[in-house]
Amino acid sequence: MGENFDMTPSPASAVDTPTSRSPRFTMWVAFLIFSTITMGSAVEEKNQDRAAGELDSRGLTNQKWAIACSAVTFSLTLLMVLGHLFSMGAAIVVGTKIEGALCIILTAFWGATVAIVSDSSNFLAVDSEGRVFNGNLYYFSWAGFVTAIVISISYLRVAFNVDVAGEMKSRAARLTTWSALLASSLIVMGTSANVLDQKCHGNDATGNDDYCARTKFAVSIGAIVAALSLGVVGMKITTSSAPFMVEVIFSIIATANYSFGVAFITSAKGPGAPLGNLYYFTWISFMASFFLTASCVEDYNKGGAAAANGAGEGQDDEVQVESLDDTI
Repeated sequence: MGENFDMTPSPASAVDTPTSRSPRFTMWVAFLIFSTITMGSAVEEKNQDRAAGELDSRGLTNQKWAIACSAVTFSLTLLMVLGHLFSMGAAIVVGTKIEGALCIILTAFWGATVAIVSDSSNFLAVDSEGRVFNGNLYYFSWAGFVTAIVISISYLRVAFNVDVAGEMKSRAARLTTWSALLASSLIVMGTSANVLDQKCHGNDATGNDDYCARTKFAVSIGAIVAALSLGVVGMKITTSSAPFMVEVIFSIIATANYSFGVAFITSAKGPGAPLGNLYYFTWISFMASFFLTASCVEDYNKGGAAAANGAGEGQDDEVQVESLDDTI
């Protein structure tokens, strides 16, 4: 009669729910939504035939490839979401090699999808000027790509106890920002090179001298900053550090380049004026380089302040010892 019965669910019963066993369930659902929107928008754009005779066989093939990639991603993601909803399916896919293989496949497929969708020669999400005219296709394809990377990182952390973000942070300061600058600079270089090839070369070139000069400038700064960022990232990965003055000089060069870049590339007469990859990633590169420079300056000031405090403490100790000897 006096016994108390604890009706609180045990930890084992809590684990039986699909969401508690799968920290990535919400991300898989979001990935399903993004792939659905991307697939529907890609099919709609292909059926509308905005190119009207301007699209060559390569562009038609790329359009079909984008639809195929998004359709495969939709199917696989749907299977993953359904698998998470049932205990038997969750035991098969959650945290297993099957989920890891799907993460690799979907990241590769979605990387190809983003590259095709944001290529102005394919007339899917952007027009011939690089201007976004289908926001759903453009933004949700990028959202799907980012989600695929986040899911892959989460899987590595759980399945192999590999904390990618923590490992990058522990390897060296500012490694993540340098890696972001490297990626964004490569996109700036590739996108501007594509614009240069379409608008400034060949018999159908439509760009004037000023436009082509600014496009060449975009290619140059993208290549230069990408090379500098690659050097710093390589040093930080291989040796866990990079010479501080090298970081300072490289970050100042990157900030100076992209300061002129946002002025000449994203202005009304520049190739990055339309809202697209070149516009967004030029500004992202500028902000990343600015944050790197600010971080280097902050570290320099902290080092100077620490040295000054250390010198001050030493002087105080010397004065204290001398006064003690005088007293004796």
